[in-house]
Amino acid sequence: MLPDIENLLRLQEADKEIRLLQDEIAELPKRVAAIEQKLAGTKAQLERALAAIKADDAAKRKHESTISELRGKISKYRDQSLEVKTNEQYKALLHEIQFAEKEIAATEDKILELMVNADARDKEVKAAQAELKAETAEIEKEKEQAKQRTAEDQKQLAEWRGKRDQLRANINEDLLRQYERVSKFRGSGISEVRDHKCVACQVMLRAQTYNEVRSGQQIVICDSCQRVLYFNPAEELAEQKPTVHRPKRHHPKIDAPQAWYYRPEFADAGEVFLVLTNNGGQSSRRVYDVHTGRLIGDILTREGDYRQAFPEDITSATRLNGGWSEEELDGFGAELPMVILDSLQADLDLARHEMATRTAAKHETPAVSPTEQAAS
Repeated sequence: MLPDIENLLRLQEADKEIRLLQDEIAELPKRVAAIEQKLAGTKAQLERALAAIKADDAAKRKHESTISELRGKISKYRDQSLEVKTNEQYKALLHEIQFAEKEIAATEDKILELMVNADARDKEVKAAQAELKAETAEIEKEKEQAKQRTAEDQKQLAEWRGKRDQLRANINEDLLRQYERVSKFRGSGISEVRDHKCVACQVMLRAQTYNEVRSGQQIVICDSCQRVLYFNPAEELAEQKPTVHRPKRHHPKIDAPQAWYYRPEFADAGEVFLVLTNNGGQSSRRVYDVHTGRLIGDILTREGDYRQAFPEDITSATRLNGGWSEEELDGFGAELPMVILDSLQADLDLARHEMATRTAAKHETPAVSPTEQAAS
């Protein structure tokens, strides 16, 4: 194995550890924030309970003041009743006294209700205070643990970054740029070759490419995902495994309103994926780079069905499975998401395998006419 490949493998390990540590460092404050948010909820609950007690106390004092005023009126009315001259005046004062006594009874009932609720309020306050105390202790503990873990992670992060810098210094600059460019978009920049496939993208390699990787004498790049390829004899199981059984490929419907195609050559762009979509009497075409998923050029719109509007693009193209709405395609922007790009690459791999199998069958059994791969 070439020294640059060995260093790239160590560099990828360092990059992986650095990402994990960075993610953990970023996650710790979120965990503390979640606990603090819960603590804020408990504080608010305690404040509500204390406010309710305060409101009940104020209401009780108001009711007691009302009773005192009513009793003063009753005393006044009774004094006046001793001085009245007529029965009508006496009855009027008696009516006022009775009305005030009813008001006193009703107000006393309200005070009694507040006194009954006071026990429940006290229990609610005590429970909230106990919960707040426990959660405060817990959050302080979590904060201290987070502080210690962050310090430890920062120390390990510095060590891994130091290792990473040393490894970068020992790798060819062009190879390093290739690795870092692909890592940025795909999460990894180097991949093992096993069973004639790139393990990362699962695309079959051409025989010549596979042999070049096995030889370990030169740097080889995967045509599909652009990762740097390497071969590990200890992991090679192709000779010990039976023939790989691929899943049966699903063929897209010929009358689907959207069609994806692969073209090995397209203008000056090389290998591309094309997506043609019918929409309200018009059709659109988008062109994406096979390896990076980046949108090439502008979106082209023409009148009519895409078969009539873009016949030159369909010719000699391989039809692929794929179906995403115009809104989703617009949402992807200038680059296909990696999961969609990998899906198209995997279907292209199946299509190539299917075509190769049919070609072999044609040579072995000329009397049997194979079903042609539809390009539309």
